[in-house]
Amino acid sequence: MKLKKINAALGLLSILCMLLHVAYSVFAYLTMYYNPTLKWAFAVPFIVLVCLHAICGMMTVFSQKDGSSLELYPKQNVRTILQRASAALIFPLLILHLYTFNLMKVSAEKEMTVFIILLMLAELLFFGVVITHIAVSFSNGFITLGLLSSEKKRKVIDRIMYIVGALAFVISAYAVIKGQATMFLH
Repeated sequence: MKLKKINAALGLLSILCMLLHVAYSVFAYLTMYYNPTLKWAFAVPFIVLVCLHAICGMMTVFSQKDGSSLELYPKQNVRTILQRASAALIFPLLILHLYTFNLMKVSAEKEMTVFIILLMLAELLFFGVVITHIAVSFSNGFITLGLLSSEKKRKVIDRIMYIVGALAFVISAYAVIKGQATMFLH
């Protein structure tokens, strides 16, 4: 149980760092202002926490029995299935996300417009996967830490997170795609 609590705390801290990273990225793309120091100041703590969270999460899933089999009660386990599927998709998309700017720059120089558009779509998919993972995991973190026990409060928190997630997706998608299109599509 200690590992699950550490993982929950790392997950919640990751969410805070993600919001800061997204806020800076949105600001940078909307204002076309880039500061490498700020970029790294927001990105490095986020990626370190995410990596630690992922390691703890994998250790928990593979080393500890966690309830019944997902196949037995698929309707009741939709959140868990979404949580695990989105977690599995995050890392391959993260690797692409880390190199997207450079790939777009090279693609623009070679006038590879279709590839730039595909990279933009991959960015949107990445944002959606990360936000889905956060939205279905947020209240679970508080439950694991013993800070939430009411099912009614959980549902309210979940609804709030779905709304916050949708807003974060729309705002970040608009800012990043608009900025990338401005820089790389001619």
